[in-house]
Amino acid sequence: MRVAPPANLPPPIVLTFAASDPTGGAGLQADILTLASLGCHPLSVVTAITVQDTAGVEAVLPIDAEWIADQARALLEDMPVAVFKLGMLGSVEIIAAIAEVIADYPDIPVVLDPVLASGRGDQFADEEMIEAMIGLLLPQTTLLTPNSLEARRLAQEMGEPGEDARIEPGLPECAHRLINAGCEYVLLTGTHEGTPQVINTLYGSHGVVRTDRWDRLPGSYHGSGCTLASAVAAHLASGVSMAEAVMGAQEYTWRTLVAGFRPGMGQFIPDRLFWSREEEDDTDET
Repeated sequence: MRVAPPANLPPPIVLTFAASDPTGGAGLQADILTLASLGCHPLSVVTAITVQDTAGVEAVLPIDAEWIADQARALLEDMPVAVFKLGMLGSVEIIAAIAEVIADYPDIPVVLDPVLASGRGDQFADEEMIEAMIGLLLPQTTLLTPNSLEARRLAQEMGEPGEDARIEPGLPECAHRLINAGCEYVLLTGTHEGTPQVINTLYGSHGVVRTDRWDRLPGSYHGSGCTLASAVAAHLASGVSMAEAVMGAQEYTWRTLVAGFRPGMGQFIPDRLFWSREEEDDTDET
């Protein structure tokens, strides 16, 4: 009688909700590449289909919200998910559907990358979507990963009555408001600030947890935010603390940017598989 070999234990499983990017630079494809590169098994729910190239986004077609919920529930009933990662969501209905799904799994950490616009400035979220994100998703978010532009836009929506909307809140105040909205942690990235170095700061309920500085690289990158958020999700799925996950994710993302390439006429794309090229170079030298 033949005995079947024991099943191998699966790698950590991360479920990402994001829009498809046919360039492979950002969105769902960036998430999948990053998660796989860091040793996770990626599950994916498509929230929208896009028409885009490396220069910008021309059109977005959101998927029906019921289809998104059905995609997610079918996966969650079949496989043990360690972390949720949320990217571009596409509509108020989609935000509500995802919020309802993840509410049924309160023990699974949620990493939310609030994709409000493309690098070129193409807008992905209107005021109604931002309000839905703040009201439905932030209270369930373990880590929010906005750049400074996204943080200010979200924070201004949560300003006090009578506050002058023309005055932008400082970044520590933005983080404070986002934490008060329900996020456990906020990783605020400084790629859009005019500082000599890129300064990324992790905030928790008691203030700054860690601050990291990185040399500012020349050029513009497509999908760096997706890469960073997915890398944090991958590290959390492996069981490390939030501070360790954020540090490891920044190191990984930095290396993908240093190894980035420009395949088209637009932005550079991070090389999420940089380590495989390094291994090839080592093999060639021996």
